[in-house]
Amino acid sequence: MPDHSFPGEFPFTRGIQPTMYRGRLWTMRQYAGFGTAAESNARYRYLLGQGVSGLSVAFDLPTQMGYDSDHPLAEGEVGRVGVAIDSVEDMAELFDGIPLGTVSTSMTINATAAILLSLYIAVARRQGVPLSTISGTIQNDVLKEYVSRGTYIYPPRASLRIITDIFAFCERDLPNWNTISISGYHIREAGATAVQEVAFTLADGIAYVQAALDVGLDVNHFGQRLSFFFNAHNNFLEEIAKFRAARRLWATIMRDRFGATNPRAQQLRFHTQTAGSTLAAQQPNNNIVRVAVQAMAAVLGGTQSLHCNGLDEALGLPTEDAARLALRTQQIIAAETGVANTVDPVGGSYVIEALTDRIERDATALIARIDAAGGTLRAIETGFIQREIQESAYRAQLAIDAAETVVVGVNRFTGGDATPIEVFQIDPTIERQQVDRVRALRASRDAAACSQAVDAVGAAARDGSNLMPAIIAAVEARATVGEISDAMRRVFGEHEETTTL
Repeated sequence: MPDHSFPGEFPFTRGIQPTMYRGRLWTMRQYAGFGTAAESNARYRYLLGQGVSGLSVAFDLPTQMGYDSDHPLAEGEVGRVGVAIDSVEDMAELFDGIPLGTVSTSMTINATAAILLSLYIAVARRQGVPLSTISGTIQNDVLKEYVSRGTYIYPPRASLRIITDIFAFCERDLPNWNTISISGYHIREAGATAVQEVAFTLADGIAYVQAALDVGLDVNHFGQRLSFFFNAHNNFLEEIAKFRAARRLWATIMRDRFGATNPRAQQLRFHTQTAGSTLAAQQPNNNIVRVAVQAMAAVLGGTQSLHCNGLDEALGLPTEDAARLALRTQQIIAAETGVANTVDPVGGSYVIEALTDRIERDATALIARIDAAGGTLRAIETGFIQREIQESAYRAQLAIDAAETVVVGVNRFTGGDATPIEVFQIDPTIERQQVDRVRALRASRDAAACSQAVDAVGAAARDGSNLMPAIIAAVEARATVGEISDAMRRVFGEHEETTTL
């Protein structure tokens, strides 16, 4: 049945703002980061000059996993899939010449989110920017790491403690900061269906809200700073309906399960990224069309923020030209198609409304199964969610292999030679430069003051006090990401993956 509610009103099926893009366009981001801080800074300045309205930072795997660039496990990975950040000096160089008081920054970081946020705070202080004015988002969604991505450090319950510490700190000191971006993107990339993406993402959200309530936080306050991150996949109509269903379902969960009465705490605000898993190395120019269609689905679904993938990302990191074309895709949708001139232009469409109802109904049933299994944490610990995603991924791959699901240029319409494209190359000397840089930092700092600050992080982890002030003090004493992570490893231990069969 058509949803007769108005945009900007509960349950927000048709959008969270009464005027949606007529009042303000979505934030146009380009996810970027590679090599050293200086190289990534140059790319950010380039993107800002091309018209992006918000930065989105990709970190390399050692940074995500809490290892410094000179750690043995970091070898071969420094600066490869994102920028290498070891210390406050790296973070300062990353944002050199970029005023943090006026630029919104999204950081895709999870297990070490508290440390990277602390580094950002330290740089803002160096720039003389009041913390009350900085805006942005940290992903900070560790639960999905256990089921779909793998860049976790600590056991789930310790990770939840760190996350709620961030909630509490930001509620007091960073009122314009989004404390978490609860991510369905990586769940979908791992092979989940649209329904599973909604259900598992909102189930993670339920776990975070309950953890915050358990430590005494007010849902009407911290609920306003929750945000979400979804995938824009290939099934155009289903994807539009997915965003509408997720918005309606979350509003109902926040009101009926958690008693949220503040409309902003009921709203599902989300960033969208086009689907990396749909990009093909064969005939890569076809990816331009895929990305445009997926981006249009996100806009018609009412996203607040959007990143378009580069056409070459099945082969490597995007070149400047590919990144610019991806941004231009958003700008063309905003400026030339007219879709931003109407609030919820698909509202009332029979197929959209029917799909919205179906996805909401099926996702609700799946969340009920998670509740019956003991909740999200228990479902992760027993491997229930992991098995569900793995089975969907297996079925999807079988359909591609049998050409039941058509992938143009891969299993059908494969004729003709594709035009070779430029592939971005990482400078092989970067790792050595970054290793030398972190070692020079250790040699030049006040070792006693740094050691004392790192010990204070461990003490806060043990005694249950909020970790954020101690971590901020440690990064300002020039402690490294790895040293601070290790201080918490010694207290919390490390998570061991659950084997699913």
